Amino acid sequence: MYAQVHAMSNTGISYGMNQWRINFVFFLIVAIAISMAGRIFYLQVVKGGYYAAIARGQHAEQDDAILRGEIFFKDNFNASSGFVRAAATNKDWFLLYAVPSEIEDAERAASRIASLLYSANTRDLKKEELYKKFKDRDDPYVPIKNRLEEHVVNGVKELGIAGIYLTKEKLRYYPAGDLASHVIGFLGYREDERVGQYGVEGFYDREYLKKGKSLLLSIDYNIQFALHEILKDAKDNLNAEGASGIVIDPKTGEIMALVVIDEFNLNSYSEVDDIDIFLNDITQKIFEPGSIFKPFTMAAALDSNRVSPSSTYEDKGKVKISGYTIRNSDGKSYGVQTMTNVLEKSLNTGAVYVANILGHDKFREYITNFGFDDRVGVDMQGEVPGDIRNIMRTTRDINLATAAFGQGIALTPLQIVSAFSAFANGGKMARPHIVNGIIDIDGSEKKIPIEIIGEPVSSKTAAQMTAMLVSVVENGYGRKAAVPGYEVAGKTGTAQVPKEDGRGYHEDKTIHSFIGYAPAYEPRFLILLKLDNPQGINFSADSVAPLFSDIAEYILNYYEIPPGA
Repeated sequence: MYAQVHAMSNTGISYGMNQWRINFVFFLIVAIAISMAGRIFYLQVVKGGYYAAIARGQHAEQDDAILRGEIFFKDNFNASSGFVRAAATNKDWFLLYAVPSEIEDAERAASRIASLLYSANTRDLKKEELYKKFKDRDDPYVPIKNRLEEHVVNGVKELGIAGIYLTKEKLRYYPAGDLASHVIGFLGYREDERVGQYGVEGFYDREYLKKGKSLLLSIDYNIQFALHEILKDAKDNLNAEGASGIVIDPKTGEIMALVVIDEFNLNSYSEVDDIDIFLNDITQKIFEPGSIFKPFTMAAALDSNRVSPSSTYEDKGKVKISGYTIRNSDGKSYGVQTMTNVLEKSLNTGAVYVANILGHDKFREYITNFGFDDRVGVDMQGEVPGDIRNIMRTTRDINLATAAFGQGIALTPLQIVSAFSAFANGGKMARPHIVNGIIDIDGSEKKIPIEIIGEPVSSKTAAQMTAMLVSVVENGYGRKAAVPGYEVAGKTGTAQVPKEDGRGYHEDKTIHSFIGYAPAYEPRFLILLKLDNPQGINFSADSVAPLFSDIAEYILNYYEIPPGA
């Protein structure tokens, strides 16, 4: 009996122990399952949106880059590559990222990575940021930096830190860096979508580039570079607030160069301090043109047979209109002057005389014919219209008088270039454009046709204007724009800058400009240059006209155009 009871007791003890083990294992499994579920919930729900956004962003960027068409400059010196040079392409880059759970010493890893990636003035701050991220061992993925240069990639490999990884990704790449940045634009973000922004990247984003088609620009790399250097030096030397310029073929509308100083590096556009730098001064900002507008006033009077180049008036140095007194810029009076003299000496009183002969209605008619009431329609994102409300919405005589010499109206440089091309092209305006051709995925090319958008004056008027503008360079304020051996047509402009509140003009601020074309009677290019508030020089005849001579001489030599052509 005792033995039986003892046996039963042992069996009960054994059963109890086994049950405890089973319960322990069960609860352990449940605990692990709960922990795993919690971790999954954390990753997929709490931080799921974050990681999904990263994945979508990387996947979308790489897909866009793989599909996205390329962009090419013209390059007459680059015969080996078919006389083109890459402006925007797609390139394999390295991305640096971390898996914190695999990093043994987070502080040391952060210090070594920060020393490799960042400059001395930001290194300590970046080290702390990395250290906080590397300490979070629950975070499975920490992107550190992309678009790594080769020396950085090699440095990371030499460090050999566990938990620090490199991977390749295909991204947009701009080989020329900051050159023509305002023309090209960049591939940026709209929320989590990759989209072209500014320039041709923005304008052609959906229709062509996202479909893998490539663009051949009318921009010539070498002319672009030369103009960039000339304007950059001028801005620095004259301490100007800004500098910009555009070169076009007046017969076709092809934009050969477009420069806005300062430009920005397209490969690191997100690092700029002020996004206003993205705005294109040639197409997205307006200014009061001053005396470079006088040729349009004169052309309207010639074309409507109100005056001839040899018609005269008496210049008394000033003229009173509606209680206002308008004076010549130099304060002098010149007596009897021809219409050609008006442009040579840039006489405000002469421009007012011509506008009064035209009258409000006829002046408006020609303003419209030259396209100043609308956008030009260039193929770059974000073009803005001018502001000519002072003329179109009022009949005040003082408004007509000041508009005659480019005051009280505001235009984009592109509008002025487009209109001025009529003088160089027999009275016709070809639409300015930045893309010459579109290359399909199969390699076939579609040429962009020349489009005539207006004929504001007759061929006779255009020829008369050319002769008068040649005289401006040979005998007038445009002398420093001359190029030895060639005939150049052009006009200077020194404009006052209106105050921000719209009441009057700054006494100490001016905008200097010059517009002209060469060779005058068989033009190959037309140039507009602009300096914003240069210091130490009062008139554009001494500041911008010499710059025109420099870039014009470069282009004439570049295209091997013989003297006398």
